[in-house]
Amino acid sequence: MKRRALASFAKLALAVAACSVAVVAAAQSPSPPSQAPQSPQVQPPWPTKPVRIIVPYAPGGGSDTLGRLVSRRLSEVFKQTFVVENRSGVAGVIGSQMVAKADPDGYTLVVSGIGSHVVAPMVNDNTFDPIKDFTHIAFLGGPPTVLVVGPDSPYKDLKGFVEYAKANPGKISWGSPGQGTHGYMIGDAFASTAGIKMVTINYKGGNPAMTDLLAGHVNAAFMSFGTTTPYIQSGKLRALAITSDKRADDFPQLPTFTEQGYPALTGTTWFSLSGPAGMPPAIVERLNTEVRRALRSPEIVAEMRRQNMETLDMDVPTFNAYVRSEIQHWKPYVSPAQADAKP
Repeated sequence: MKRRALASFAKLALAVAACSVAVVAAAQSPSPPSQAPQSPQVQPPWPTKPVRIIVPYAPGGGSDTLGRLVSRRLSEVFKQTFVVENRSGVAGVIGSQMVAKADPDGYTLVVSGIGSHVVAPMVNDNTFDPIKDFTHIAFLGGPPTVLVVGPDSPYKDLKGFVEYAKANPGKISWGSPGQGTHGYMIGDAFASTAGIKMVTINYKGGNPAMTDLLAGHVNAAFMSFGTTTPYIQSGKLRALAITSDKRADDFPQLPTFTEQGYPALTGTTWFSLSGPAGMPPAIVERLNTEVRRALRSPEIVAEMRRQNMETLDMDVPTFNAYVRSEIQHWKPYVSPAQADAKP
C-alpha cells in the first residue's frame, strides 16, 4: 500500500508541475508497445484544424502511396483531417520549398525523402538546406532500387554487364527517373564504382523511363523495385541486381549489389515525414510516435509488403542522425554535372 501511495503521489506531483490534467491521464493509461514511446501531450491542443501533407511528386508513386496510407491513420488517431496534396516538380523540390517557407505550426508537412532532401540539394545549390530548413519527424520507408535490362539483352548477369561496358565505353545507355531520384543516384554511383562509362538518359519520372526500356530505346534502367516487379515476374524485364541489404523474400534468385562486390550500393528509395524548421518539439514527438504505430498496423504492413517496400523504426534523434548519415554517404557520388543526356 505504501509503495502504491508513493507512486500515486509522484504522479500527482508531476501533473501539478506540468499544470496539465492530460499528463495525469497519460501517466495512468497503459503503455504502448515498447518500440515506440508514449504519445506526449501537446499544449496548446493540436491539431484543431486540417493538416496538409504535401507530396512533392505526382500521384501514384511510392511517396504518394506512403503519404496517403499514413495520412488516413493519422486522421483516425487525431480525429482531424490530414489532407494529401500533390505538388510535383523538379524532383520534389517545388513542393518541398513550399513547405520550407510555411509556418512551423504543425499544419503543413511534407513527404520528404532521399530524392528531395539528399540528392536534389546536392545537384542544385539553389534549392534549400535539407537540415537547417526542415524539421525531420519520422521515417516512412520505401522500395529498393533494381538494375533491369530487356529480356533479349546480352547481359545475363551483373558481371557480364560490367565486362561489356568496360569493353565498349559509352555504348550502354541507361534510363533514370530523373535527376534527384534514387535511381539516378544509384546508376551514377554504380558507374563510378565499377569504373565504366554509360550514357545517362534522365526522364521526368519512372513511367516514361520504363516505356523506353520496354521499347528498347535504352539498354538498361535503375528503377524502383516496386515499379519493376510485375515486369520482372512476367519476363518482360531481367533484373541483374538490387540495392537491398539482403535478397527479397519473393525474389530469392535476384542477387544484391553487395554480394556482387558493390557494398556501397545499399539502400532504398526512402521517404519520410518532415515539416518546416522550428516546429514545436511536442508536436514532432507526437507525430513520430503515431507514424511508427501506423507503420506496424496490419493494413500498412501488408500494403508495404505488396509493393516491396521496407521500413525502419526510428525515434526523432535516430531519424535525424540517419538523414545526416545519408547525406554524407551519397555526397561523393552526386554532383551538379552528372546528366550526360536528356530525352
